[in-house]
Amino acid sequence: MASERFLTLADVAEILNISASQTYALVRSGDLQGIQIGGRNQWRVERSKLEEYIEQAYKRTASHLNELPTTLPSDA
Repeated sequence: MASERFLTLADVAEILNISASQTYALVRSGDLQGIQIGGRNQWRVERSKLEEYIEQAYKRTASHLNELPTTLPSDA
């Protein structure tokens, strides 16, 4: 799988450690770029697009973390 250009949604799900339905939702929403090949539900994600998605996820996470307070609020 390491040298393949295109990945199945099952491959992507395994790499991201998420369910196949979550992967399908990412592709259908456009968050993760994929292409439909041939018949129904035959989706492929180019490895480079997966890497771009992961990089953007790191950036979104870092941005979100910067917005969080650095200390926990007191319960008092």
